[in-house]
Amino acid sequence: MRILMVGNGGREHALLWKLRRDAPHATFFATKPNGGMAPLCEAVEIDPGDVEALSGWAAAHRIDLTVVGPEGPLAAGIVDRFEAKGLAVFGPSRAAARIESSKAFAKELLRGAHVPTADHKTFSNQAGAVEWVRECGAPIVVKASGLAAGKGAVVCTTEEEAVAAIDSMLGDLDFGEAGREIVIEEFMEGEELSVFAVCDGRDFVLLEPAQDHKRVGEGDTGPNTGGMGAYSPVSIASAAVLAEASRTVITPTLAALAAEGAPFKGLLYAGLMNTAEGLKVVEFNCRFGDPETQVILPLMQSSLLDLMITVAEGRSLAGRTATTRPGAAVTTVVASGGYPGAYDKGHTIHVPDGLEGEDLLVFHAGTRVQNDGTLVTTGGRVCAVTAIGPTFASAADASRAAAARIDFEGAFYRSDIGWRERGRTERRES
Repeated sequence: MRILMVGNGGREHALLWKLRRDAPHATFFATKPNGGMAPLCEAVEIDPGDVEALSGWAAAHRIDLTVVGPEGPLAAGIVDRFEAKGLAVFGPSRAAARIESSKAFAKELLRGAHVPTADHKTFSNQAGAVEWVRECGAPIVVKASGLAAGKGAVVCTTEEEAVAAIDSMLGDLDFGEAGREIVIEEFMEGEELSVFAVCDGRDFVLLEPAQDHKRVGEGDTGPNTGGMGAYSPVSIASAAVLAEASRTVITPTLAALAAEGAPFKGLLYAGLMNTAEGLKVVEFNCRFGDPETQVILPLMQSSLLDLMITVAEGRSLAGRTATTRPGAAVTTVVASGGYPGAYDKGHTIHVPDGLEGEDLLVFHAGTRVQNDGTLVTTGGRVCAVTAIGPTFASAADASRAAAARIDFEGAFYRSDIGWRERGRTERRES
């Protein structure tokens, strides 16, 4: 079997790692692979966003399955183009990917389907947005409607912060086209949960949920990033909570997309807030999360590839399930100094020999191997260190300790990934 991975970040490295375990005799290809992916596949020197070139290459090289990692190519219609050429591909159509590429579309879809989410309004002019903020007060959340690499949501504790966020998005266009339309919504109190569903357009299989940490600083402070770490399983994600997520969020959302003529086939990621009134949708993504993928896939015992092939071939997932190994996993992101703002590139990375093992994995994101074999930084999030242990505490301690041993100029990481879970664990044990 010949499998093409589109994308070259930490999420794609984790997907490649898992699919190689599911199909050890398959041949793998990846678009411009990062330093960690390169030894695991054959490189395809085509940009992940070049839909036309990739579809032609896949057809010419007899690719049996293409897995699309990032949201950009999905929003650009890569699945539509591949399917038009008769190629099997895992991911949603361009129309279905609007669940992520347009927060305004997603909010209206949820409203029509009676899926619980924050009260909101959509704006494309500053004056109306500012007026509504003054009317609602703070705290309040301002979001770029389009794709903003996980950084387009600003939680504002004062009206002045909200006005500044509006000016940044609609006035200064700091988020480019993604911020020409914004969504302003009520601030929701509660704890977030990331729920993942492999979908065939109607039926779905839930994977193990996770909780990520978007803020750059300890204790969830500072600006939003693409994600500084994650852990799984999450003790608040009880069987009852997951049943509620399936019943009130995933099922009606899939039905609403199908009614729009855009059945969702791929991985639907629901970012949920566990509020006093029940689960409410924070956002949807049309693909695997990053860094959540790096923490849930090492725990997955059953085959992810089998689920992907079933969806890509248009077959039903009814009656299918996914199994998870015992224990817990924690991933800690090691980032470049200055991230999520400006940061330097090209720093030499040192990963100690013998650091990695069956229960300690380093998934690369912003890395590249130079011609002389030196591994250097190329991005803000450089790598994610995932540890697996019998308990949350053991996994968290191992992940943090390993992250501290990865060295490059300006490297930093959060030492408190899973701090809420650690607190719950300590309370149970006291």
